[in-house]
Amino acid sequence: MQESGKGTGHKAERHGWSLSASAVAEGVRLELALPDLGGQPATAALILDRAEARAFARALLAAAGDAAERTFRGTDS
Repeated sequence: MQESGKGTGHKAERHGWSLSASAVAEGVRLELALPDLGGQPATAALILDRAEARAFARALLAAAGDAAERTFRGTDS
């Protein structure tokens, strides 16, 4: 699985990011790639067991929900 998107900041129009997940013997490998972090590309890789990967996914979903609520506060749906 891989997701790509626009990062935040003034260079977001030109630079995106990617997040990929793949199965490995130890569990799940998550890889976050940023093409421009302080002028250099950067990649962070985490290998998590299944329980850790589930907890991480729940935390990301909660953070995304919180951000969406703050972004769209006060709008009618």
